Amino acid sequence: MATLIVMLVRWFVSLGFMQDFTSAFPGQYRLPAGSPVGFPAWVGWQHFFNVFLIVLIIRSGLTVRHQKRPPVVWSPRRDRTRKISLSLWFHQSLDILWLVNGVVFAVLLFATGQWTRIVPTSWEVFPDAITAALRYLSLDWPTEDGWVNYNALQQLAYFATVFIAAPLASLSGVRMSGVWPKGARRLNKAYPVEWARAVHFPVMAYFVLFIIVHVSLVLATGALRNLNHMYGGSDEVNWVGLWIFVGSLCVIAAGWVAARPLVLAPLARLFGTVSRG
Repeated sequence: MATLIVMLVRWFVSLGFMQDFTSAFPGQYRLPAGSPVGFPAWVGWQHFFNVFLIVLIIRSGLTVRHQKRPPVVWSPRRDRTRKISLSLWFHQSLDILWLVNGVVFAVLLFATGQWTRIVPTSWEVFPDAITAALRYLSLDWPTEDGWVNYNALQQLAYFATVFIAAPLASLSGVRMSGVWPKGARRLNKAYPVEWARAVHFPVMAYFVLFIIVHVSLVLATGALRNLNHMYGGSDEVNWVGLWIFVGSLCVIAAGWVAARPLVLAPLARLFGTVSRG
């Protein structure tokens, strides 16, 4: 089936009108004048910290979703009658760090002009994204020059992830968390918790799909150069970015293994009371 799709797309792209279309819209458009070139160090650090948090958020979220009777619970010092599972406390704590990291990222993004990379500034982004998508499907990869400019499909994907999926995850998560005012009838009626639950899990599934596709394309379209962009801070083709990437995976794996009651309980006691469920 995959081979058939590739063959059909290649045939479709070879048609005369599609040749004219792809010539007019090659897959990316020029960024505004003065757009920055390359990635500053803070982008790399933000990228790593975001990946670290989102992986643990997904892990803890799935644990909360499937955990029927938590073995360990947490209570805030001011209200020991309110108890939540240790997994939920960990999930919400990670959410707070993720939100703070997101705010810092957004501020730096617009303060340094890096926003032009992921925020569309021309309607050409849509026809260019069609061309880029067809090139991916035909296995005739779009011209990669991420150090200077993303292709239109990448730009739309990053924009959707940062400015649509992330806010949806945040708003739906806050609605289901303990910080939401339970007694606010009008507010609860205007924003039912069922709506938040209907949005939260699909958004998580989107993040999982995005990570899989994103990492796969990074490795398939020039791993050394792509990894050096984000982790090595240069446009050179060497092994620096790869080894930093491998080190980051080790840190993430260590966090994954450490996310268990034996390690989390002492941290949770700093902010409340931990007891058996």
